[in-house]
Amino acid sequence: MGNVGISFGSPTSGQGFDVSTTVSQIVTNLQAVETPWKNQVTSLQSQDTALTSIGTDLSALSTALNALSDFQGVFAGKEGSSSDTSVLALVNATSAAAAGSHTVQVGQLAQTFSYASGDLGASDILSGSLTIGGQAITISDGTATDSSGNRIPANNTLSKLATYINNGDYGVQANVVTDASGSRLSLVSDTSGGAGAVTIDSTGLTDTTASKAVAITQAQKGQNAQLSVDGISMTSASNTVTTAIPGVTMQLLDQSSAPVQVEITNNNSNVESAVSTFVTAYNKVVGDLNTQEGQSSSGTAEPLYGNAMVAMLQQQLQGAANFTQSSGTITSLAQLGVTASKSDDGTLTLDTSTLDSALNSNYQDAMNFFQTSTSFTSFGGNLTTVLNNAGNSGPSGEIYLALQQNSSQETALNTNVTNQENTISTEKTQLTTELNEANYTLEEIPQQLQAVNELYSAITGYNQQH
Repeated sequence: MGNVGISFGSPTSGQGFDVSTTVSQIVTNLQAVETPWKNQVTSLQSQDTALTSIGTDLSALSTALNALSDFQGVFAGKEGSSSDTSVLALVNATSAAAAGSHTVQVGQLAQTFSYASGDLGASDILSGSLTIGGQAITISDGTATDSSGNRIPANNTLSKLATYINNGDYGVQANVVTDASGSRLSLVSDTSGGAGAVTIDSTGLTDTTASKAVAITQAQKGQNAQLSVDGISMTSASNTVTTAIPGVTMQLLDQSSAPVQVEITNNNSNVESAVSTFVTAYNKVVGDLNTQEGQSSSGTAEPLYGNAMVAMLQQQLQGAANFTQSSGTITSLAQLGVTASKSDDGTLTLDTSTLDSALNSNYQDAMNFFQTSTSFTSFGGNLTTVLNNAGNSGPSGEIYLALQQNSSQETALNTNVTNQENTISTEKTQLTTELNEANYTLEEIPQQLQAVNELYSAITGYNQQH
């Protein structure tokens, strides 16, 4: 720490010295000890930024790998097609579906039981009773209740009755259908197919406005769909069929005069997109690490330049990318079209035609390459372990531990700065007081000399003014 000289000027001038400036110079000199600490904190914070960025991109790489290694991920997806979409449409194909071809012939579509009243006026008032599925509904002046104890509103129109039915549990869906002939109450069974019949008794229901009975009769008979799949006959209460082909949902749209071909295929395009995302994410991490080996645009070294962890992560990733699996016909990334780039910087390139060919010929082995196994170490299982050990997740991730160590150092350095500032503050107060006192003394010296001269003159009779 350097020294600060104090210039008192002429001791007899009475001018003293600038206390504020002098104290400021001394404080600045004391604060110089903080500079290395602050510089080190700044350096550690720059490392934190770089480490956090690498950790974020490692997490993105883990996410990209998980899309390929998850048993319910892209490899599980299937695609389906129908040779006649006017007869049969493929709604969904899940991971339970197996790739293959099926023949489907639709003999009959499913229908749902429905019932309808005769034509009525939309605002006509109804009264009396209606029984649906054995449950009686009494329509009167609003004081009556149904079999469940619910109050029946007065002045029921068709619309009010439909709303009332839908708010209950009668096994039907009620609607009012209106056309040029008038309005009708429509009741559609909640159960599709041949088992959905509902008992309707409207003999006690009256249209009081028109003074006539309201008859509700069957409008459509329910029936099951009839179809054959690969020569096996089956029925379905719904036209949405989920059990004919495992993992496949089909929508029956019409009867077929000829068999319909259903093709279930693996979803190569989604897999190829996921592999491309994986390669991009891998290259991003490699790029992060490569950047730390050089200098910024201003010519200064990157925050992690020379850090042994950078070289270690590079080796781990390169080793994982070159990992050779011991089982299956696909044992390396190169067989899936993923190879080292020509730039020789550790990044990868993807040849989608090679990948597509591998998926067409060895889809299952390609899936096994990425997914974990209990019988052997797969590429995906090995890389998952590498990423877990390298990432920013506690308690053992390398990025996580580096950030924790930096945080401890930053806390200690900031504590040093705080303690030094507290010491300086105390010394500043004390120094200001002492220098103010010294300055006051200097300013009083001419007056004291004048008093001495006057005393001397009084004693000797000698006047120094002449």
